[in-house]
Amino acid sequence: MRQRSPWFHALMIPFTLLWVAPMVFVLIVALRPFSDIVARGLSALPTTLSWEGFETALTTGGIGGALRNSAIVTVVAVVLSLFLASLAAYALSRFRIPGRTVILLLMLAGNLLPPQILLIPVAKITEALGIYDTLFALIIVQVGFGLGFYTFVLHGFMRALPNEVFEAARIDGAGPVRIYALIVLPLARPSLAALTALATTWIFNDLIWAMTVLRTEDNFPITAALLNLQGGFVSQWNVVAAGAVIAAIPTAVVFFIFQKQFVSGLLVGANK
Repeated sequence: MRQRSPWFHALMIPFTLLWVAPMVFVLIVALRPFSDIVARGLSALPTTLSWEGFETALTTGGIGGALRNSAIVTVVAVVLSLFLASLAAYALSRFRIPGRTVILLLMLAGNLLPPQILLIPVAKITEALGIYDTLFALIIVQVGFGLGFYTFVLHGFMRALPNEVFEAARIDGAGPVRIYALIVLPLARPSLAALTALATTWIFNDLIWAMTVLRTEDNFPITAALLNLQGGFVSQWNVVAAGAVIAAIPTAVVFFIFQKQFVSGLLVGANK
């Protein structure tokens, strides 16, 4: 493997520091007591560290409950989206369905619409269905708007799987369900892992749909709760910074777990 030039590292170090500096600054502010910020200013180096901001954000600020709501929505929406997308991709790539190309393109076209033009229709539909202001409504919206893209990506991967594998399974007496469960899903594990990382990041960090279908603060996910936190603790920067740090931790953990799949997932299926 060819080693990179020392000049490359020398050039990238300033960019790395520039990228990391805001996160370090927010973390330091989150760990400073409010009294220290008032006495010495926001940009001063801390003399003491405290968990005061995190405790206030998780309890009084409502970040703890919002984090739970985000976890519920994200886990259920990701699992349900990828399960339905894998079924749809398997059917569209392996069965002679009339107009399957048109179906796939229509599913993908839904992701090309600007979400701003759909806010009012989505809100009205959830009200008509009686699910407005519930986590269930937010889950359904996240699944609906992500399903097309996930199906498109998995379709490109499953279509490239060798036909010999499926023919051998049919000769052994395996039906469509067994082939899907024992052959397709294990082979599609890399693409599913990549989409899990992407979907988790998108859904957990979403704000626009949360503000569209939710009204009660007790149902707010972490992104919407951060807006309330900034309004309620506008002068307590340590609390606001602590809320931002808490909100960033789950997606950062998911990214590092699926780091390789996350990067390769940007091009998954492109070379199939």
